[in-house]
Amino acid sequence: MSILNRTKLPLNVSYRLAQAYAFIIAIILFILSYIFGRDGLFLYFNANLGSFADTFFSYFTYLADGWILIPYLILVVGIFKKDVPFIIINFITSTLLTQIPKQLIWPSINRPIASGIDLSKIHVVKGVDVHSFNSFPSGHTATAFSLFLITVYLFPNKKVLLAGGLYAIICGYSRIYLGQHFPLDIAGGIIAALLSVALSIQIRKKLFKKPF
Repeated sequence: MSILNRTKLPLNVSYRLAQAYAFIIAIILFILSYIFGRDGLFLYFNANLGSFADTFFSYFTYLADGWILIPYLILVVGIFKKDVPFIIINFITSTLLTQIPKQLIWPSINRPIASGIDLSKIHVVKGVDVHSFNSFPSGHTATAFSLFLITVYLFPNKKVLLAGGLYAIICGYSRIYLGQHFPLDIAGGIIAALLSVALSIQIRKKLFKKPF
């Protein structure tokens, strides 16, 4: 805890920086997708970076799976005694903000391998099950950026801000590299995360009638 306190930042400063970081990345991806096209930008980021990258991203992407909430709760709630309702509310909110668009609003948006792109141009990693449907937004990206924003909110700290931001962007990039999502989907996942955390903060305060 002493290490965290040593580099502590004011709550509003650290969380606002995290929000700005996430928002800027999303906007850049939206703009680049418009300029270069959804498919063109995907193929650029999906380029084969070699066997080390294949192995690294195929494992790192699991850090944004839904199961990651279990060790996260054990660490943040069990050890640091932080607020469990906030995290649970965010998990529910984030799930709704990603699954409703995927399943009900844009169910026909296919993932890269089923989008009509020449399959010979798409880099896929051996052993990774590449999905075909429900592309927008990226649920893994929403999870990663939600955890990043929540952690910065709970631990307003320079090291958490930097490490969390790096974790989130690598998770998002892994989804493109593994052929699972377009950059546009990553941008959508980031926006879902920003909305879900902001809503969760307000819901938590309304339900319990007190600040964190």
